Amino acid sequence: MAQKLSIVKIGGNVIENKKELSKFLIAFSKIEGLKILVHGGGKLATELGKKLGIESTLINGRRITNAQSLELITMVYGGLANKNIVVELQSLNCNAIGLSGADANVIQAVKRPVKDIDYGFAGDIVAVNSNTIHAMLQNNWTPVFCALTHNKFGQLLNTNADTIASEIAIAMSSLYDTTLYYCFEKKGVLLDITNENSVVKKINTETYKELLDSKVIADGMLPKLENCFNALQKKVTTVCIGDVSMLDKNETLYTTITL
Repeated sequence: MAQKLSIVKIGGNVIENKKELSKFLIAFSKIEGLKILVHGGGKLATELGKKLGIESTLINGRRITNAQSLELITMVYGGLANKNIVVELQSLNCNAIGLSGADANVIQAVKRPVKDIDYGFAGDIVAVNSNTIHAMLQNNWTPVFCALTHNKFGQLLNTNADTIASEIAIAMSSLYDTTLYYCFEKKGVLLDITNENSVVKKINTETYKELLDSKVIADGMLPKLENCFNALQKKVTTVCIGDVSMLDKNETLYTTITL
């Protein structure tokens, strides 16, 4: 039987709140077995950019990454956010190692082709080195990935953290019984955005279509769920969406997604 692997993606609203981040990292450190953490840091980058006089441009929730903003997010994602997470996990006896996709050539991407919108130095993933990640896990290291990849020609690329988590989960599913968790500030997919407890506990392909048709799922949740179903179709065992309490094995109020 394959070993269990938990891959957790943490949202920017958690990262920018020190209290919530500490609460999350305590819960993450207590996950039994092998685990991987993926994080972004877009809101942190936007705030630092304001202080430095660097404007952030977002279209449909996606950052336009010019050369100046790439420098900014490299500092924030690969430096400030990543190392603060790693150092706190070390204090919790979780032997974390902070990584970008360029480290050990773990995640390769290509610069997103220009269609209707030029996203600049945004990366679309083409390869995940599962053998290298496997070696880290078997050495009892916990990889902590920021939202940066590379093209193997010397260029860093800004890459959506939800997508990184999904692609890592897909790559590792041939070696492990893999569960992917998207951890953010809500308790799950909500029927009523004003009611925190109106969680849709189970979503499959059929109910997903119904939720789309009724406009329950829209905006920022839409690409997240697209990543979820993409992962499931490529042999990831389970995908869950919820807040930090979801990581407690006794918790039931979160969304589980299956085909």
